[in-house]
Amino acid sequence: MSLYINRDTRLCMSLSARPGNFGTRFQNFLYEALGLNYVYKSFATRDLPAAIGGIRALGIRGCAISMPFKEAVIPLVDAVDASAAAIGSINTIVNDDGYLRAYNTDYIAVRKLIEQHGIAPDTRLALRGSGGMAKAVACAFRDAGFRHGHIVARNEATGRKLAEVSGFSWAADMSGLSAELLINVTPVGMEGGAEADEIAFDVRDVERARVVFDVVASPPETPVIRLARSLGKQAVTGAEVIVLQAVEQFVLYTGVRPDDDLIAQAAAHALS
Repeated sequence: MSLYINRDTRLCMSLSARPGNFGTRFQNFLYEALGLNYVYKSFATRDLPAAIGGIRALGIRGCAISMPFKEAVIPLVDAVDASAAAIGSINTIVNDDGYLRAYNTDYIAVRKLIEQHGIAPDTRLALRGSGGMAKAVACAFRDAGFRHGHIVARNEATGRKLAEVSGFSWAADMSGLSAELLINVTPVGMEGGAEADEIAFDVRDVERARVVFDVVASPPETPVIRLARSLGKQAVTGAEVIVLQAVEQFVLYTGVRPDDDLIAQAAAHALS
């Protein structure tokens, strides 16, 4: 079946500094499989206010927001869902007749993964990163009952602020720290990036850990995830995050929730 575009087709999109193909392939697969008259396209921008104004003016139904816009976009929308407002970071905009409401489906995805992987709240964690995605991840762990751990960030101002919000401590690096759960929320290991071949944590830190969680989704197996698996550690991948958060975006845009089999098919297609 081919995807036909006509005057009634509803457009959804994404905004990112470095657009990828996952969202486009995932969303369009589901639109076609479910016979929905939607189309999805990714975009980059150097003018965020103009891009958001275009969403409003052109009636674009929904927009996924990626790095580095997850915090900067907040003043440009009309309302922010309560959980996203508490985090101070959003990744999804839904347009209802020119009224833009923002959400954070990254937070929803991480909460689900904590439960699915059976990670106990008494686990001591170290989360590397302090940007918009790090806020969503840290707050998801906070709200799941985690109380022991550190935000590891070279930027002291943002690191301390996130630590205060999430109830963890701040550290500039992993020196002297020992964590059962390591979480990478930085671009280290990201395909095409300057640190694509680097490991987000020191080998000794991974050896001491029990679970390694990397939110980087491309490649599906980052250097730190490959290392963790080679050492027999439990691994949680960015591919899992990106699928779950994309499902929630799809539901917000269309009002339709696909079944698990169709989601698995769309994920396999998008990640292939």
